[in-house]
Amino acid sequence: MELSKLIELEEMNFFHTYNRLNIKIDRGEGCYLYTDKNEKILDMFAGLAVNVLGYNHPKVNDAIEKQIKKYIHISNLFYQDSQVKLAEKIISLSGYKKIFFTNSGTEAIEAAIKLIRKYFYSQPKKEIISFTGAFHGRTMGALSLNGRDKYKRYFGPFLTDFKTLTFNSVDELEKNINENTAAVFLECIQGEGGINIITPQFVEALQSLREKYNFLIAADEIQAGVGRTGKLHSFEHFGLEPDIVILAKGIGGGLPLGSMLGNERVENVFDYGDHGSTFGGNPVAAAAGLAVFGEIEKGLMNNSGLMGEYLVKELKELQKSHAGKIKDIRGRGLMLGIEMNFECKDLIDDLMKNGVLTNCTNGNVIRLLPPMIMGKEEADLFLNKFEKVL
Repeated sequence: MELSKLIELEEMNFFHTYNRLNIKIDRGEGCYLYTDKNEKILDMFAGLAVNVLGYNHPKVNDAIEKQIKKYIHISNLFYQDSQVKLAEKIISLSGYKKIFFTNSGTEAIEAAIKLIRKYFYSQPKKEIISFTGAFHGRTMGALSLNGRDKYKRYFGPFLTDFKTLTFNSVDELEKNINENTAAVFLECIQGEGGINIITPQFVEALQSLREKYNFLIAADEIQAGVGRTGKLHSFEHFGLEPDIVILAKGIGGGLPLGSMLGNERVENVFDYGDHGSTFGGNPVAAAAGLAVFGEIEKGLMNNSGLMGEYLVKELKELQKSHAGKIKDIRGRGLMLGIEMNFECKDLIDDLMKNGVLTNCTNGNVIRLLPPMIMGKEEADLFLNKFEKVL
């Protein structure tokens, strides 16, 4: 079908929620996308941090094909090899005690809110804290946590007993956390907020307050997890020890999959029937997830760290000669932000015209979330194209 016809039918039939690019993708290979006109695009966004192994990866394809020939769906009434094996793998690598599978990150956030509510059900601890710049999803519980009005406007009222504090403000943390605090949700590296990084002082204060008031810490690793930052979870860079961890995006190899992990404090909170999901932990997605974690164990995570260091080093060199344009370079591994001194939409459009797909977040931050398989060749191509459009 021609692109013009696709646009016409999409306009006619879809709720207008996606501002799509006016291109038609025919296929993907490695770190590249190819249009229906066979134009080659370097993907520095990976389907929003989802395609950690890039496109058409043989291990993922093989895992999916093998599982499809057995069964695609049988529901969570049954024990399933791929699902149980993936749970065992994630628990083994993460050190957490229990897991619950969902179809997405926002569903896993909702599961965490329910877990927290039941954990403190008989206690007066009701308040849940989140932070400015945070993005935790688009369902109502997740929206109640979000720290950006852009996503909340027109959708209230939200859940009660939720409070938003200034990210990295130790002073606000100490003034607002008390015996009524049930939980704190946070991203150690805020993605949608502009690749904002948590400070050591904030982590220290947060964990000290937990010791005093006995609340739960929930780390949203939806975008930063699965080895993207050079460590399995981004919170490992900062010494944070969460009670609950939310994973999604990259864990399913491109298929819908999310999860909530819990430590020994919360491992026995849920009883049979307390929570559930028809499709959560789908056997095909779980099989793909096993392929992803197999590659992580073979050095994929280390590659993220090394390639991230290389990109930061080269981008800082570019910054020296374009100081009036590039304000800051920040992030970890292959989750990086290039903060510009101006709105970056036009720059993103120029990069796309030069065959490079990136993303602009928070107005002036170019967000890089490339496939974790990227090598120096792809990094240099991006750097050359970026310098060209500056």
